[in-house]
Amino acid sequence: MAYKISKTRLWSSYILQGIVAFFLFIGALNNLIKTETALENAAALGYPESALIPMAIALIIGLCCYVIPKTSVLGALILTGWFGGAVATHIIHGDSVVILLTPILFAILVWLAIGLRDKNVQAVLFLNKVHI
Repeated sequence: MAYKISKTRLWSSYILQGIVAFFLFIGALNNLIKTETALENAAALGYPESALIPMAIALIIGLCCYVIPKTSVLGALILTGWFGGAVATHIIHGDSVVILLTPILFAILVWLAIGLRDKNVQAVLFLNKVHI
């Protein structure tokens, strides 16, 4: 029997994934074109200007994998690593709890979006039994 989910749940998943991808793409784009904000934030966090392009490329690779359904779990893994680096950076700089929680929230949203439609991810996230 094929795995069925409601259209509402499927579209909720795609909309949530799209929102997350949009915000991350804007961040990557800011790094690629080296906006003043990106340069200031990088300097404030101790990253040299030369790190902006490689970081943007890594984020775009993760995003590309994340938005393609067949590679979305791989993309989520890459993005989770990205967010882990963000958390570590904020901890090192002694940033406020709100700033520290932002990448954690985004990581949760990344996996929640996939979990709404993928039974294997649901099994991990929601502790359901997987029937393969």
